[in-house]
Amino acid sequence: MSDVIDAAVAALAAKMPNGFDGVAKFVFQGEGAIMVDSDGVRAGDEPADVTLTAETDVFRAMLEGELNPTTAFMTGRLSIDGNMGLAMQLGAAMS
Repeated sequence: MSDVIDAAVAALAAKMPNGFDGVAKFVFQGEGAIMVDSDGVRAGDEPADVTLTAETDVFRAMLEGELNPTTAFMTGRLSIDGNMGLAMQLGAAMS
């Protein structure tokens, strides 16, 4: 597992200590993927209700509060595939 994925798992776990209602996948282009569900946050690449895909620097900026997830999506820096309602819940949890 890459250092980027390890750091992202830790950052997301801190923001979402109780996991997430639904199954979400964060795809870090060129690095790997993270799964978030009711069991918590872990590295993985499994089917999900919603998949968020972006460059590593975009996810890092969102996790550090420097970039609003909605802004990232609206400017094309973040792509979302699947349940938009769950994507909005993730965005709120990451803020």
